[in-house]
Amino acid sequence: MIIIAMFVSLLLMLGLWLNTSYRDAVRRNEERAIAASKIVASNVSLLDSLARQALQRIDETLGESLTPQASATVRNINEAVADLPGQVKAYVVDEKGTTLYSTDPMVKPINIVDRPYFSDLAKGAKQHISSLLISRLNGEQIFAFSRRLERNGRFAGAAVVSFEVGAVLADVWEAVNLGPNSTVSFVRSDGQLVARYPLADGPLDMSKYVLFTDYLINTQDGTYEAISPVDGAHRIVAYRTVDGTRLIALASADHDFGIQRFWRDVTVAISVLVLASVSLLAAGQWIRHLRRREAAQSQLLQNAIAENQLLLREIHHRVKNNLQAVQSIIQLQRLPAEIQRSLADRISSMVAVHEQIYRHDEFSRLCARDLIASVVEKLVSAYGAAVTVDYDIDEIAVSTDNATPLALLISELLTNILKYAFTDGREGRISIALKSIGERRARLTVRDNGVGFDPQTMQQGMGSRLIRGVVNQLNGTHTFDGSDGTTFTAELDIVES
Repeated sequence: MIIIAMFVSLLLMLGLWLNTSYRDAVRRNEERAIAASKIVASNVSLLDSLARQALQRIDETLGESLTPQASATVRNINEAVADLPGQVKAYVVDEKGTTLYSTDPMVKPINIVDRPYFSDLAKGAKQHISSLLISRLNGEQIFAFSRRLERNGRFAGAAVVSFEVGAVLADVWEAVNLGPNSTVSFVRSDGQLVARYPLADGPLDMSKYVLFTDYLINTQDGTYEAISPVDGAHRIVAYRTVDGTRLIALASADHDFGIQRFWRDVTVAISVLVLASVSLLAAGQWIRHLRRREAAQSQLLQNAIAENQLLLREIHHRVKNNLQAVQSIIQLQRLPAEIQRSLADRISSMVAVHEQIYRHDEFSRLCARDLIASVVEKLVSAYGAAVTVDYDIDEIAVSTDNATPLALLISELLTNILKYAFTDGREGRISIALKSIGERRARLTVRDNGVGFDPQTMQQGMGSRLIRGVVNQLNGTHTFDGSDGTTFTAELDIVES
């Protein structure tokens, strides 16, 4: 369970780390896309400003008449567009769409009256920014800025500067470095794509895309994550309206390129997880080996304990049998009956102790109630006395060292009671109480309702000496009261600590 908990904790930590890493990678990608959109917007703003200025200079260069007069006019037009970025071409066309001047050495006689950058001007527009176009001269993707030319208050033609998309945006795309699958572009506010790099497949109407339907209607700049409807690529798109123009600058960061660091972290996490898994499996196998070895050792210890218990039980059983053999030998001796019985009773008490030990497998302590009841029942049965014995004994564990002295004390007290307390034939009643009074001490009280005695006249025989010796052995004190029956009270150290 500990290994499983450690593994789950590691998974949670790695999961939190990867989640944080992914969020950081996306945030960094968004920040880079935003920074790139600002660069694109700056370039678009500069391009728009320079194109308008160039068109104005071309208009001023032409003078009152648009009719070609000298090569100086063409030279002036070249000078007017010299500051524009990329491969710029300038054209001047008359009101019929016929080219009058051009900086394009490969210019051909083509009609442009259907191009919006000319037709809108003919209808009265002052300026125009085209959407993405395919050049009719060389098939390249271009976009154009145009200016209405008026002479004597009427439409006289148009001045046009056109740009190749790749020449304008390639350097910007490389500079922002948003990944191999990234794009930079700008669109008109009506959703028409003006320029995109890498090059788009062709003109594109984006007015139905989420940029126009969900985002621009709420804020003029921001970011969003989307799957491109053009090529299906996953990108982070940053957009920004270019101030003073009808253009929106876009920088689309390659999502997979932007989270490369996250994938490196995933690789590290997988490596850590694999290493941790191998380590935990090895630890699990080692723990399993230790548990098996521990189980084997535990089984050996249990077998040894069981064998020792069997040996101890056998020892106590043999001691009991030996004591009983001693009883039998005493009975065969030519001793006075009183002495034989006294010895037999005392030996019987010791037999009871060993019997309790091997019957209950209690080799270090004995239950005081069971021990006392065993001794008392043997004596009452041996004397055949019609007495009633009441017990009031606490749950006290008696150490085996103290069990034999306690049994001898109970035996000696009961023997005296059965021999001398009920000589007048009265119905005998004996009460035995053992109460715990301290950490190791207990109070033993043995009372009968017999004839009583005067302690001053009590003979100091073998029994009295045995009682005093046992009480001293148990670090105790004792008293006798013979005024109303006989009451013996002793405080003894018998409780198992």
